[in-house]
Amino acid sequence: MNLVPTVLRFRGLRVVIYPNDHRPAHVHVIGADCEAVFSLGCPSGPVELRENYGFRRGQISKIEAALTESLGDLCQAWEEIHGIA
Repeated sequence: MNLVPTVLRFRGLRVVIYPNDHRPAHVHVIGADCEAVFSLGCPSGPVELRENYGFRRGQISKIEAALTESLGDLCQAWEEIHGIA
């Protein structure tokens, strides 16, 4: 069984890093019927939307802000799962 680490939760969303995923450092944000992929730009950003499947523009802005606020922790989680970002 391949567990997907949830590294952050906010506003009913899960932020995950897939253990077998590729560089550069990025996260998948998963909602009820939506998913988006954000590049982290480790170590100092910027967080940038790479792919969006169903989130509205206003939601994307709020997600980007939350990810930016947690950037240090997210980059650290990526390094722990994959090695250097």
